[in-house]
Amino acid sequence: MKPKIDLPDFSRVNLLVLGDIMLDEYIWGTVDRISPEAPVPVVKASDITYRLGGAGNVSANLAGLGCGVSIMGMVGKDTSGKKIDQLLKEKSISNQSVVIDTLATTQKTRVMGVGQQLVRIDREDPEKIQDRDYERLWSIFKENVLTVNAVVLSDYGKGALRSPFVKKCIEYCQTKNLPVFVDPKADNWERYRGATCVTPNERELANISHSLDMRSASLRASGRMVRESFRFEWLLVTRGAEGMILFQEGNDAISIPARAKEVFDVSGAGDTVIAVLAASFCAGYSMPQAMELANTAAEVAVGKIGTHPVALIELHNALRKSTEGPQHKICSIQQGASMIKDWRSQGEVVVFTNGCFDLLHTGHIHLLQAAAKEGDRLVVGLNTDNSIRELKGPSRPVLAENDRAAILAALECVDMVVLFSEKTPIVLIQTFRPDVIVKGQDYLKEEIVGGAMVEKWGGKVVLFPLEKGKSTSSLINSISNAKTLKH
Repeated sequence: MKPKIDLPDFSRVNLLVLGDIMLDEYIWGTVDRISPEAPVPVVKASDITYRLGGAGNVSANLAGLGCGVSIMGMVGKDTSGKKIDQLLKEKSISNQSVVIDTLATTQKTRVMGVGQQLVRIDREDPEKIQDRDYERLWSIFKENVLTVNAVVLSDYGKGALRSPFVKKCIEYCQTKNLPVFVDPKADNWERYRGATCVTPNERELANISHSLDMRSASLRASGRMVRESFRFEWLLVTRGAEGMILFQEGNDAISIPARAKEVFDVSGAGDTVIAVLAASFCAGYSMPQAMELANTAAEVAVGKIGTHPVALIELHNALRKSTEGPQHKICSIQQGASMIKDWRSQGEVVVFTNGCFDLLHTGHIHLLQAAAKEGDRLVVGLNTDNSIRELKGPSRPVLAENDRAAILAALECVDMVVLFSEKTPIVLIQTFRPDVIVKGQDYLKEEIVGGAMVEKWGGKVVLFPLEKGKSTSSLINSISNAKTLKH
């Protein structure tokens, strides 16, 4: 009996994110030579994308879960500030930020090539923030906290969360019995005193431990003493490949291992952790339960390149993966469409193939492996039992649809399996809009269902040579003949 997957109802949670809002710019390109001017790679730029960074990424993660979200910070009256406002509107996040005419909006520009970050260029100017700007922010803050379930402070040390202002915000929330979650960056944590939960990484905990003269203390001793010193209700320490550890009053620390198997980029992983932690707690999870869910979300976040919020469907799929194994790849058409939308947002190429896949043989395996090499994600449309009977007669299929789907999902090259009951996969193709369709060469190109449609929107059709003598029908005949000879 598999454990039930039961995500909380995030739609009833409203959160306010306060902190350093940044614009993340990604310049994507290719590298094929070294500059003659200096020993550096020459990047041939092909695309530029923009994403919300810092507190903006925290709010994007919350919006991706389905929470109601407001965000407050300080941005400039410049192109980057306007871009941030546009990105927030696209995600239905209420932007309550203070716009400062003389301030340059914080921006991080990353140049990406050969599958990795080559250089990062930062633009920031926190010295331009004046006392009157904090007064404006304080006035807006007091109005907005009246309608939320919790406040998340996202401190990247870019000026929005200076000490006196932060202390005043936390003390005000305490008078309203409002939980405050903090992702810290400051060297002096006195400003965070009395927060509900603070989420440093191991290095940040070590730094603050040293400042409290706990240089020789173990991780567990440091965590306990830091939590008690600053009167945090909880202290959650993220430890990268070592997982997470939660310190709480009157109980032993709770440690859990990291879930991520593949780490492509840790950018924004801390934003995902605090967003899922706060949202889950406000939706009714205990803090240990919220930590488990945040750990699962972190697994998704570090598996992406660049700063990406984690969507609810991804979190649900990650939970399915942990409880169901490969069968998490078996999706409904609605689930499949949501996952493909997320894959596309990361620039991934979606490949589609389809068939009955009754009695899987080496010819099938080679076709699927070749199809997977045509892109980043392979989606397999699988005929239901009823549709196979209509196509091949009452004696087929040999294996039931659930078994066939499970076998396909167990293949490493397959990313998704979706059953369809029609004679052709045209509905799946229209819904998923794959970039590539792969079929065997027993079809002519003009016979491929959906092929012309895919080519019309810029995709391609690939025909793969079949292996002689490898078919389900021949396999069934061989089994039947063997039985006849035996009897």
